[in-house]
Amino acid sequence: MSASTKKLRLGPLPDTQTVKLTFTCSASLKADLDRYAALHAQTYGETVDALTLIPHMLEAFMAGDRGFRKGTTSGPPRSPVKREANPS
Repeated sequence: MSASTKKLRLGPLPDTQTVKLTFTCSASLKADLDRYAALHAQTYGETVDALTLIPHMLEAFMAGDRGFRKGTTSGPPRSPVKREANPS
């Protein structure tokens, strides 16, 4: 299967409302993001840049992070519960 026919993990991008956020990354990460954007455009026929992909990548990462999902509740963040060893 060629690179252009494989599906990427990120998939096509949905339309969403946005909030501007600025961050700094290494030059090598920026290069990787640009390469991913080029592959995404080739795969899905929609030209996008790294800035467009970053929020979707972060959402996909957080959705796949089991530790984050387990720690997410509807109330305030919980502090870790220390369990004592059972003396039996």
